[in-house]
Amino acid sequence: MTPATTNAGDVTVVAMRNEHAAEVLEIYRLGIATGNATFETEPPTWEKYATSRDQEHRFVALDPGGRVTGWVACSPVSDRCVYSGVVEHSVYVHPEAHGCGIGRVLLDVLIASTEQAGIWTIQSGIFPENAASLALHAACGFRVVGTRERIGRHRGRWRDVILIERRSTKII
Repeated sequence: MTPATTNAGDVTVVAMRNEHAAEVLEIYRLGIATGNATFETEPPTWEKYATSRDQEHRFVALDPGGRVTGWVACSPVSDRCVYSGVVEHSVYVHPEAHGCGIGRVLLDVLIASTEQAGIWTIQSGIFPENAASLALHAACGFRVVGTRERIGRHRGRWRDVILIERRSTKII
């Protein structure tokens, strides 16, 4: 992929590889620590992470020094053929790079990649308290489908999740 310009300068988006494992999982851990990124309480092993994400649609953003500043990945929502064009995604940016446009670059790459592969819907669930993620996704063409109220317990309390999706305009 070619470099992209963000508020933080140039980043290069490349396919996520095993060599990125430690940095990807550290960014995931930092997101988990906020309490508003995921129901997860700790990152998985790299093996579990890598095998649960679609190999074709996993990307990292690298700063000019080659450091991973963010990542995006998706997984199929079902193995039923009727859902073959629907994926669930996650996007995480290192806290030091928040607000620099890296999340936008990563989502743009994911959208292009999934559309090229014939995927018509990208979806995710976001905690209502994660206003920055909701704004980012809205800017990238995601819409709110609804709120799943008290869908799960997290850190001792019930949490709502806002279900969002982006339908491709290229795949009809």
